[in-house]
Amino acid sequence: MSRVVLGVAGGIAAYKACELLRRLRDDGHEVTVVPTEAALTFVGRATWEALSGRPVSTEVWTDAYEVPHVRIGREADLVLVAPATADLLARAAAGRADDLLTNVLLTATCPVVLVPAMHTEMWLHAATRANVATLRDRGTVVVDPAVGRLTGADSGPGRLPEPVEILAVARTVLAAPSLVPALAAQDLAGLHVAVSVGGTREHLDPVRFLGNSSSGRMGWAIARAARLRGASVHAVAAHTDVPGPSGIEVEHVSSTAELGVAMTRAAQRADVVVMAAAPADFTPADASDTKIKKTGDAGTTLTLVQTPDVLHGLVEAREDPSQVIVGFAAETSDDPRELVALGRDKLLRKGCDLLVLNAVGRDRVFGSEDNEITLLGQQDREVVVDGPHAGSKDVLAHRVLESAVQSRLRR
Repeated sequence: MSRVVLGVAGGIAAYKACELLRRLRDDGHEVTVVPTEAALTFVGRATWEALSGRPVSTEVWTDAYEVPHVRIGREADLVLVAPATADLLARAAAGRADDLLTNVLLTATCPVVLVPAMHTEMWLHAATRANVATLRDRGTVVVDPAVGRLTGADSGPGRLPEPVEILAVARTVLAAPSLVPALAAQDLAGLHVAVSVGGTREHLDPVRFLGNSSSGRMGWAIARAARLRGASVHAVAAHTDVPGPSGIEVEHVSSTAELGVAMTRAAQRADVVVMAAAPADFTPADASDTKIKKTGDAGTTLTLVQTPDVLHGLVEAREDPSQVIVGFAAETSDDPRELVALGRDKLLRKGCDLLVLNAVGRDRVFGSEDNEITLLGQQDREVVVDGPHAGSKDVLAHRVLESAVQSRLRR
């Protein structure tokens, strides 16, 4: 069980922190809420205490004999502030210690994640940008806000990401604190990443289709990881079971042919291309424009043809030799040696630079939040095997991106 300090600054988005708190506790974490005095204007102390099951204070003087302004930060595994207002960012960047939350930020020896929320003009103001840069230089993870509806009729960058997205960041940092320097430094800033997500559908008629069990979780994890590290991300999304992260461009498609067209277009301006989607390999030779009717007890016969090989097409269309193309291979073998052999064959056939290999099956990988992957790369015409690596898909996504960047640097 991890000990999380949930800081809450005084913004209207404080109400979302209530759901975040519940999700953190449902995840098994012990959560201490440290609001600012302004935050209590939006959500009262009794609410925080009831949801956390712990006492809540805003001042360093409460239970002073326990020295809470030092103890809370020292004992935490993660300090997470959501929302972090422009005022909180300014005070944190200046090293102020004028309430309990800023004292905790100064004494924390664990990773610190700040999730800003404010009006667009405040987020884009030069003073806020300088404060964010200062905090990141010190090793603090500052998550870019979402774009969307703000207070009143306003809309733009500055919206607090949804609690499920913030939870994903918290889980990643708790599971792999070694990632904090890269997240804080925004080490992928300036790179463009194109990623495909989910499973395609090939329609037999207006109501039926051929598809697969891909949930899209791994593709969204890649997109989220790249965005957290500062890259600009364009996702081409087929069918997914879960929503995508904020702050990325999303283009929706249905069939494998549509996926191929969209990814070819997106790859033209991408430094890293990740084919995490699971394209259907076959499509009906002749799809019906009307619903196919049953005729008694007789079955039906379908003629299927292969769909376009999207991954190989991306490799063939590549014009920039520094571009890195990452493919995925889902195989059903339980033999690790056979699994690697199948992956090696696919890597060489497709011609991509990196192949993410995993064993799949019923109740395995598809739809799960965890995964086990083996990375296959090409180096000096030899296939290099790295792994297996096991963990959450969000953590493994960073491992994939790091391998892709290393491949790019070797060009």
